[in-house]
Amino acid sequence: MKISSSESERRNLNLTPLIDVVFLLLIFFMVSTTFEKQSKLKIELPEASADAVASVQEDLVISISKNGAFYVNNNEVPNAQTANLTKALRAIAKDDRDMPVILKADANVAHKHVVLAMDVLGNMGFSAVSMATTKSTQQ
Repeated sequence: MKISSSESERRNLNLTPLIDVVFLLLIFFMVSTTFEKQSKLKIELPEASADAVASVQEDLVISISKNGAFYVNNNEVPNAQTANLTKALRAIAKDDRDMPVILKADANVAHKHVVLAMDVLGNMGFSAVSMATTKSTQQ
């Protein structure tokens, strides 16, 4: 019994459509996937409440004026730069990185000044950072 060559060719499985479908699924999932970017500095934003909470531990207060001047515990930091702010924070906090930090920024200050302060705090290892706000008068 002779097996014809045409019969053996029919038994082959064509994988081209399967590969096309797999590539289309791959492209679909690559395009539709969103990635979550982890931030380096974890910030706990304060809740607005009518009652003020008394702090047992002394807070480290960083204030940023409207023109971008930095104040650490009401002492002005000359030349609002990363190195000077780091030096001022080290002088007050020493090795205590668990000290609560309150960041008070003027509502009209440039965003880059707030980011600079948060970046310095993150690089130094401060984890208890909160932003000071005022209670809204509009209801």
